[in-house]
Amino acid sequence: MTELADQRCQLPNWRDRMMSADEAATLIDDGMVVGMSGFTRAGEAKEVPLALARRAECDPLNITLMTGASLGNDIDGILSDAHVLARRMPFQVDRRLRTAINAGEVMFTDQHLSETVELLRNKQLGKLDVAVIEAAAITADGGIVPTASVGNSASFAILADKVIVELNLTTPEAMIGLHDIYVPGMRPDRQPIPVTAPDSRIGTSHIPIDPDKIAAIVLTQGHDSPSTVDQPNDATRRIARHLIRFFENEVNEERLTSSLLPLQAGIGSMANAVMHGLMEGPFEGLTMYSEVLQDSTFDLLDSGKMTFASGSSITLSSSCGQRVWNNLERYKDRVVLRPQELSNHPGIVRRLGVIAINTALEIDIYGSVNSTHINGTHMINGIGGSGDFARNGQLSIFITTATAKDGDLSSVVPFASHVDHTEHDVDIVVTENGLADLRGLAPRERARRIIENCADPYYRPALADYFEAACERGGHTPHCLERALAWHATARRDGSMRAVVEAASAPATELLPDT
Repeated sequence: MTELADQRCQLPNWRDRMMSADEAATLIDDGMVVGMSGFTRAGEAKEVPLALARRAECDPLNITLMTGASLGNDIDGILSDAHVLARRMPFQVDRRLRTAINAGEVMFTDQHLSETVELLRNKQLGKLDVAVIEAAAITADGGIVPTASVGNSASFAILADKVIVELNLTTPEAMIGLHDIYVPGMRPDRQPIPVTAPDSRIGTSHIPIDPDKIAAIVLTQGHDSPSTVDQPNDATRRIARHLIRFFENEVNEERLTSSLLPLQAGIGSMANAVMHGLMEGPFEGLTMYSEVLQDSTFDLLDSGKMTFASGSSITLSSSCGQRVWNNLERYKDRVVLRPQELSNHPGIVRRLGVIAINTALEIDIYGSVNSTHINGTHMINGIGGSGDFARNGQLSIFITTATAKDGDLSSVVPFASHVDHTEHDVDIVVTENGLADLRGLAPRERARRIIENCADPYYRPALADYFEAACERGGHTPHCLERALAWHATARRDGSMRAVVEAASAPATELLPDT
């Protein structure tokens, strides 16, 4: 193991800094602010966090933990169970941590993923004490070569007082050279970021830091958690077909070419399945400028439909991961990983004209999107990078199935119970039932189109009835607030919205009261 480490670590006298994970964890004290690598369950430090949880069993401590996005290998849940986390930002997907967040035991700061290190760099989030970064290699001058994600690792390593490096010897050697590390300068003298195409390379292949900051090197041999990507089903295939027809029309109207524009897709099975559906379309020379490169990215690359993909992490299923990680060399001239403040940078997204495809939990009849909270109160994962792209892309597309919980809940509602993306940032809404093009429409026009094209047939009459009643009251964006909130109150009470539909179809004397 140390022989391989000698090949991967060129730093002189590096063994003088070699420690066990338990020894390295003692460098983290109670109350510290810690930045860890990791973005969408890829590239996270794997041993030091577990050592920190073990230590907390006999030596309780609380930290503020910043990452790029979610951590894999159940690390967020393990740290949560060990009561290590006092505050967490900016994104997570762990069930146990989510429970602690919704119970108020962990303070969760939900942030746009492009903003965390900007706030940190400008001293709005306090001082970063320690960075824990997973590496594929360390250069002779202390440069850190990331693994399957960059996320916020570059700025964490640069800004932290001390850096703990987990040198993961199971990562493919071909990882070296895959990254493009560029950190924007300080305001107000910052220069324009010269990314002019998805395949632009503007930085270095490693994170440049002062080698004296490396306080510990921990040798590891862990693997990233595989993604749990569901196969496309009838609903996602129908959503994909609606989008393909829409793109075909955009090409016919000469608003897009057959290579479209750089694509961005949110994480998860639905977005992945919809991207996979593009292989059936008549498009060639596709590119991607996104956060996460998922199975569909590499399927599109292998099919020849896509020529280049830029992201901040690679998160793959077991089967796709086996194909990609064992043959990484063949993708190196077609894939690049960047810091998330570049992959999600609003200026670059707008410059490139990115087509943003993200998943909604709930959409209201005017196009406002809830992507984070169940029934307006309980956090699921976080806003992630969807806002970075939705606000700034050439096309902002949100997809969802028309219902949830076997039809008990309508994903199209009169009034979103929590708003992450306002109607101003949503161009296209797609469900398996159809597509609503909202560009240039007034609120009343948007409502009619969403109800008619996207709502489930079972809920459509109740939504139409609500909209008609709201219009009678008047207003630019008509609402009957007491009736709108009754949809969510009923769902909370019954676990279903069906009683609202029944009430809407009942004689007037049997309608639910307004209060």
